[in-house]
Amino acid sequence: MSFKPRLTFAQIINMNVGFLGIQYSFGLQQSAVNPIYDMLGASPDQIPLMNLAGPMTGLLIQPIIGAMSDKTWSPRFGRRKPYFMIGAILCSLCLFLYPFSSALWMAVGLLWILDAANNTAMEPYRAFIADKLPSEQHAAGFLTQSFFTGLGITLANLSLFIFQKKITGHYGSLPYWVYASFFLGTICSIASVSWSVLKTPEIPPSPAELAKLKAEKIKLFTPFIEIAHAIKTMPKVMWQLGLVYVFQWYALFCYWQNASKSIALSVWKTTTYQNNPAYDEAVGWTGLVNGWYNIVTFLSAFGLLWLAKKISPKLIHILCLLLAGIGLLIFPHITDKNLLFIPMTGFGIAWASMMGIPYLLVVHKIPKEKYGVYMGIINMMIVIPMLIQNISFGYILKHFLNNDPSKAISFAGVFLLIASGLTFFIQAEPTAKENEMSSFKPSH
Repeated sequence: MSFKPRLTFAQIINMNVGFLGIQYSFGLQQSAVNPIYDMLGASPDQIPLMNLAGPMTGLLIQPIIGAMSDKTWSPRFGRRKPYFMIGAILCSLCLFLYPFSSALWMAVGLLWILDAANNTAMEPYRAFIADKLPSEQHAAGFLTQSFFTGLGITLANLSLFIFQKKITGHYGSLPYWVYASFFLGTICSIASVSWSVLKTPEIPPSPAELAKLKAEKIKLFTPFIEIAHAIKTMPKVMWQLGLVYVFQWYALFCYWQNASKSIALSVWKTTTYQNNPAYDEAVGWTGLVNGWYNIVTFLSAFGLLWLAKKISPKLIHILCLLLAGIGLLIFPHITDKNLLFIPMTGFGIAWASMMGIPYLLVVHKIPKEKYGVYMGIINMMIVIPMLIQNISFGYILKHFLNNDPSKAISFAGVFLLIASGLTFFIQAEPTAKENEMSSFKPSH
């Protein structure tokens, strides 16, 4: 790839604004989709299987899109940007249609399309950072994405809380405030991605790289061959990260599926989810609590960037996962709704780390011409634990945890503590400061 000039802070912000809309959509999936399933009559142990769309589409879509985008170049549209736009357009359409779901099957089906669209837009964004920024700015790029992850999900959750308080009435099976949140997501998705696409030119391939791209035409099985070869030659640090991810992402899905029900039980003392004003309040408060941890995420993202220059990124991730695990062990025992923000502060710091730090641990071991496919494989490491959770946790919840959402949250806390311990065994990578020093060349 051609020479990569250093970008200004404003340019790094512009290239990552699209992450805001993508993460707004994910925020609605975290905080609104499962309550919608509850409102449409799903039982607690059915919820994990109804979330199968996320890990399955991530497993299938992201590595394929990554491999395809590695092989794509258009002088007019670029390499990664066509995938951003296709994903954003489909995402906006699905967000608009989602609250019109009149039955569980419709809500589940639309979630599959929505997740496929989100994954199409998001996967090339990780590779976009590696494409566009010199190595000494990778930390700034990935942690800026953490900032917009927090901001986007915060806006989604705050919209749920505010609209639930301000908008009354129902249309069909769902309250009006659900419609308002999803319609706002429709606008955020397409507008923010369009901003990044218009403001950020991609770096064209060198003549040698372009000749290689033209010689390696994409065929039907090309992405699968690329993925298989990349996994076969994958650096050891990625296998180590994959083991951490098994526990980390299993835990996160347990939290997202059970947070509103846990708050309803501990604060509002209710387990009734259909046509229950108390549960509506719990869902709105969950939006506020989740919004808070994402505020913490975008406020702490640049603090983690500063720390990553000073100490080991691995140590940062160990401490952040420890904070999150302890927070979730405390969470279901809190009966005062205002005190829920305390454990979620640690969770928010950890969420900032999860969205940026692991990429710093592996990016220097990845061949630059394979950024897309390897970022897709990292996402496979995220979605496979989610897939396992979707298949297994309904049984665990029903037969071992008595369909108790509080026990589900505690279960997630234990898994985050295990993930923190396993992070210790990831092979050490250079700190961001060391990378910056090693890449520095005196001018003549």
